[in-house]
Amino acid sequence: MGIISSGFHGKRHAGNPALPPGQHETDTFPVLTAGPAPNIATADWEFFITTGAGQRHTWSWDAFMALPQVEIRTDIHCVTSWSQLGTTWRGVSLDTLFDEVETTSEFTMAHSYGGYTTNVPLQDLLDGQAWVAWEFGGRPLERAHGGPARLLVPHLYLWKSAKWINGIELMNEDIPGFWESNGYHLHGDPWREQRYS
Repeated sequence: MGIISSGFHGKRHAGNPALPPGQHETDTFPVLTAGPAPNIATADWEFFITTGAGQRHTWSWDAFMALPQVEIRTDIHCVTSWSQLGTTWRGVSLDTLFDEVETTSEFTMAHSYGGYTTNVPLQDLLDGQAWVAWEFGGRPLERAHGGPARLLVPHLYLWKSAKWINGIELMNEDIPGFWESNGYHLHGDPWREQRYS
């Protein structure tokens, strides 16, 4: 059973060009989870990238934190129709993490602690579009929001920004993840209202 917090209701701003179709603005950060939030100590955290050729690149928390960090200011959009504008994050660009990864794959599966998965085309993770984020609003990311680190792909609906991120598997075909296998859209572009398949 999912966990839902307050904040799922708000004013619709039909004339606000920052809001995708069908979205309303909220100043809270609602929580929606398909199961219990895993509790991962940073000492036990690891992030991996695996290629179709079997290469595995890994980072411990300390190695991850030693990478170049960036501040991100972006809007986020949940498939349940809320949007929060101008959010601030800190994390590591996927461009940095993929810097030494060689692949011909076009698709990925993001894997989270707790077993959650979501598929994302590789082109949506590169060129300054996605990060592994560990800070939100100037504070370490709360466990309920995916701490210690989550994927952040803000140009797609927020279910693609996998909480409690553990790694990314490169794939040669687009295979549905958890929500996609349960009827959500394979891509999830909020500007095209790609909510459900």
